[in-house]
Formats: sequence, C-alpha cells, structure tokens
Amino acid sequence: MANEMMNKALEGLDQAVAAVKAAAETAPDAVAQAAHGVSGGAIDPFVFRFAIFVLSIFVGYYVVWSVTPALHTPLMAVTNAISSVIVVGALLAVGVAASGFATGFGFIALVLVSVNIFGGFLVTSRMLAMYKKKDR
Repeated sequence: MANEMMNKALEGLDQAVAAVKAAAETAPDAVAQAAHGVSGGAIDPFVFRFAIFVLSIFVGYYVVWSVTPALHTPLMAVTNAISSVIVVGALLAVGVAASGFATGFGFIALVLVSVNIFGGFLVTSRMLAMYKKKDR
C-alpha cells in the first residue's frame, strides 16, 4: 500500500518536472515572439532580450548601492542561497548538455559560482564576527 502511494507520488513528481521543463524551454521564446508580433515585426526578439538585460543591469546597480550596511549580512545569505540554485543549473549544463559549448559554459559557471559562494560565506562570517562581543 505504501509502495503504491510512493510510486504514484513519484509519477506525479515526474510529470510535474516534465511540465516545468517544457515551460522553461518555451517561455522566453514565447515572450520574445509576442513582443515581435505586437510590434508588427519591428522589434527583433534579440533586441527585446538585450533591452531586458540592460534594464536588469541598471536595476541591479541601484538596488545593490541603496542597501544599508545593517542589511548587508542577511542579503549576503540570500545571495548565497541564489548562487546555490545556480550551481544546480551549472551542474545540469555540465552533465546533461548535448554540446561541448554548453558543457564549457556550464563548467565556467560552476567555477565562478563556487568562488562566489565561498567568498560570500567568508564575508558573511567576517561581518558576523564584527558584532560579537570581544573577550577582555
């Protein structure tokens, strides 16, 4: 009885994973194609994606530099958590990739994110050490 329920749960999980993969593969192209269609073909999908990239640079710059020092340590912890998700994606790119190009970029991403996580933990521990009471 428990094995049947476990098998049904695993089948449902496999179906959910397949649905998420399908949505993740088609969503960016669908948005770019929608912008291309709405503009009457005047906007190339690459230009649309590049504009989003440039806007995200500006938003990221202003968000990062407007953070108060008291919030730095909690935000570093969140950044490390996000980087750990990127590690999963990089591992998938390295292991499942169909081309050497994706494998190479996945490996580079894996190395850079690993350095980012390690450095983030060093900075976070150093910041937390600043708040500890010193023994006299």
